[in-house]
Amino acid sequence: MKFIHCADIHLDTPLQGLAQYPGAPVSEIRNATRRAFEKVLDAAVSEKVDFLIIAGDLYDTGLKSFETALFFNKQMARLKDAGIDVYLIYGNHDAASKLIKQLRPPRNVHIFRASEPQTLSNNELRVAIHGQSFATPAITEDLATNYPPPVFGFFNIGVLHTNLTGISEHANYAPCSLETLKNKGYQYWALGHVHNRQILCTDPYIAYPGNIQGRHGKEQGEKSCELVTVSDTGAISIERIPTSVVPWCEEEIDASRCQTADDVYEALRTRLEGLLLQTKERVTALTFAYSRTYRCPRRTEPRP
Repeated sequence: MKFIHCADIHLDTPLQGLAQYPGAPVSEIRNATRRAFEKVLDAAVSEKVDFLIIAGDLYDTGLKSFETALFFNKQMARLKDAGIDVYLIYGNHDAASKLIKQLRPPRNVHIFRASEPQTLSNNELRVAIHGQSFATPAITEDLATNYPPPVFGFFNIGVLHTNLTGISEHANYAPCSLETLKNKGYQYWALGHVHNRQILCTDPYIAYPGNIQGRHGKEQGEKSCELVTVSDTGAISIERIPTSVVPWCEEEIDASRCQTADDVYEALRTRLEGLLLQTKERVTALTFAYSRTYRCPRRTEPRP
């Protein structure tokens, strides 16, 4: 059995502070989250996964246009044609959206209800998936406590949008402890809400895949989703699949040996040339930091 675990898609969220620059590739920036999501689906189809899990925050706060939801539905129809089911919970950003309720996705998309935890089972795969959507944007109670016991003889997956106690600067929504998740008896916990990839435990697997596309300069580096393979014996292996379309990067320039401004510019040019080869023709949001403060010497003009 194979499945993909992703979270925090934030479809059509703006990449903060980029499009305003003169000459910026506005189209690439504006469509970055859509293209990143398409990369997730490309992997799902090419790997012939059995299903896809989205652990909350598919949409961004204040979804106002049907266009975003229509794009999602079109992508889900693509998975439907490939025989791939989707299991989705809503998180704090997309909870109780009126637009979502009015525009239903294809039948291969299974959305967990918000009133209480729900278990969806696939008898052919012998997998039981447990989850609960957010009913409101700010859920402060521990949802994991009420998740049901594991289904005997099945591979059990818990899908939860949560901030595990004390591990994140994110808002403390649906807080729970690592011990609560470990003791539930599931084999895999598919978490969402924290935007940095974290594998918190391997027995059972408890994983945050992070978001699939950084939204601002604090969400740096390559973003990704998880390809999870389960053997006939129940052994689990995880492969990280890169998804960033416009990665955010910060580079440091060592200016300790620079004597003039031209030396600094030359060090910057050399670093940029190296980064250009690494980015593989992707648009990259890049900031530079210097390892020491450099001041250009003042030019002294001779007095007449």
